[in-house]
Amino acid sequence: MMSRKTRTILAVAVIAGVLGYRVLQPKPEAATGAAGNTAAPAAVEPLKLGSLAFTPCSLSSPMSRSSLEAQCATYEVPEDRANPDGRTIALNIAWLQPRGGGEQLADPVFFLAGGPGQAAVATYPPLDPVFREVRKQRSVILVDQRGTGKSNLLSCESDDDSAADLSPAALQAQAARCVEVLSKKADLRHYTTTDAIADLDAVRQAIGAAQINLVGVSYGTRVAQQYAMRYPASTRSLVLDSVVPNTLELGNIFARNLDDALTLQFALCTKDPVCKDKLGDPRAELDTLLARLRTQPVAVQYRDASSGELKQDTLRAESVAGLVRMYAYMPLASSLLPKLIHEANAGRYENLMALVQMMTGQMQDAMAMGMQMSVVCSEDADSMVVRAEDAGTVLGNQMPEGMAAMCKVWPKGQVPDDFHSALSSDVPALVLEGEFDPVTPPRYGEEVVKSLPNGRLFVLRGQGHNVIGAGCMPKLFAQFIEKNDAAALDGSCLEKLDYVAPFTSFNGAEP
Repeated sequence: MMSRKTRTILAVAVIAGVLGYRVLQPKPEAATGAAGNTAAPAAVEPLKLGSLAFTPCSLSSPMSRSSLEAQCATYEVPEDRANPDGRTIALNIAWLQPRGGGEQLADPVFFLAGGPGQAAVATYPPLDPVFREVRKQRSVILVDQRGTGKSNLLSCESDDDSAADLSPAALQAQAARCVEVLSKKADLRHYTTTDAIADLDAVRQAIGAAQINLVGVSYGTRVAQQYAMRYPASTRSLVLDSVVPNTLELGNIFARNLDDALTLQFALCTKDPVCKDKLGDPRAELDTLLARLRTQPVAVQYRDASSGELKQDTLRAESVAGLVRMYAYMPLASSLLPKLIHEANAGRYENLMALVQMMTGQMQDAMAMGMQMSVVCSEDADSMVVRAEDAGTVLGNQMPEGMAAMCKVWPKGQVPDDFHSALSSDVPALVLEGEFDPVTPPRYGEEVVKSLPNGRLFVLRGQGHNVIGAGCMPKLFAQFIEKNDAAALDGSCLEKLDYVAPFTSFNGAEP
């Protein structure tokens, strides 16, 4: 089993955060019942959608104030389609019905979660307000991708050891133990993106939909593009939020992307005379802090953010890098980074330590790490190489070193020869990027729309990762799904988005 610290580094500072949909999403276990929900009594008559029989359920999430009424079902698919008589996977499915009183349209919206490793059923509830207008006429279908949520979850249980050995050899040994455990319930070669899109199309056929609209966030955009490549006639439209180009092999792009985003985000402080006077140059201060902690980690007494209990732990450079990484996803959170870093350099580590521990706990089970390894090792392992130019970045080369070592012992699935070819299609596509995204920067969106003649890119000012809910974007999203015409959208309302001023004290920014 992977140790807690190892899982934290992977899930927070490295790959899980890399393509994740949101940094603080609910755990897959947050909802209960057969489909990740609370099911109604068995006596309720099932509701048919195509050939699938659904029963009432409620979707809930710690990130949502209220539960969502839905219909839930499972659908059996072969784990290995070349061996249809072998083991099967019960895909966990939730159906959110149209709630408007008008015409109900036949082409549903499929929401594709990020990660790789997040479950659609558990991660959707906080996003439901974004789909409010869409749901007036269309169903929303949530399918937990195989290996996530309640679709044969592939998650290595954490243990309580506190070893800080993150060497490639140690990570490889931990991955081998994880493979040994998970191989008792799954053939890890068959949990790739290619397997997942075959599942999606099987569900499409089962519910009787001729075409579907795909809404992917982060890693979900890879799933959406792959589906559109293999099943073009079944794809009505694509919404690609924080897009990962098909042409992209993960490798160590993340270190450079994070540093580029931090340059933009920290400039909000260095260009503000008051902020710069109080907090200095945030990047220089971050480099100083990381160098000190790499040389000598610090024992810190802090108050637990959840319980209020006084605790003590060791603050390490890797933990700070992971916190910086996750905070960079969200402008409101990243606006606090210069202050936190400055305080730590003054010897006041308590707040930084408390936030690191809080993030660790929230992230620990947000990703199905086994499924993530099957995806990444099958599709991107060859690009995990050390680059000299990344040695001085916040993340450095620890990710490619560690992932390359782990992938050497992880079973790999087959990937189509054209898997990393650009999606070239006439499908209508709405492509969204955040200006400050530390994972999928705007240039990725620019690359993707080059081969989508009916695609349109919106770059949202001052935003980070996952931007479909920012400003008037939900309205534009609904208009796109309705008209299926990205060129007709009037994006002038997005000009109201502004930058979040950096905190110069824990009370907030300067007035």
